Amino acid sequence: MKIDKKDFEAMKAKYDNEVKQGKPATGTKKKDKTNQTDWIFFDRETLEGLLAKADKDPKVGGIQFYFTEYTEETAKKAYPNEGAAYCGQMTLVMRAANLISKKVISIELDGDEDEYQNRGLSCPYNCEEEPGDC
Repeated sequence: MKIDKKDFEAMKAKYDNEVKQGKPATGTKKKDKTNQTDWIFFDRETLEGLLAKADKDPKVGGIQFYFTEYTEETAKKAYPNEGAAYCGQMTLVMRAANLISKKVISIELDGDEDEYQNRGLSCPYNCEEEPGDC
């Protein structure tokens, strides 16, 4: 699922201010998120679609992954009926990128915005009983 840069930046900021700082993620009720992400699955179509936008050299073109967390707003957009459960859940956001001189350079796509992708299947919620609201 494509997400816009504003949502990506909100998700990254939530992760940076919580989990990256060694704090627990918080959910919609500001309770600590105790059952965090075990894994995330992205289908081949999504990955190949991003790789098609990167350099064809397999040592240069690739996918850049970002650790993020769903905010209350982005969780509702991605999971309209289950937003509260996903709020505070770690996820990955990715975009096509090229590696040049050991630095990752993102690719300019149509318009001025990069294309960010999210909404893989994650565990919990796709591997066990749901742990409940956050």
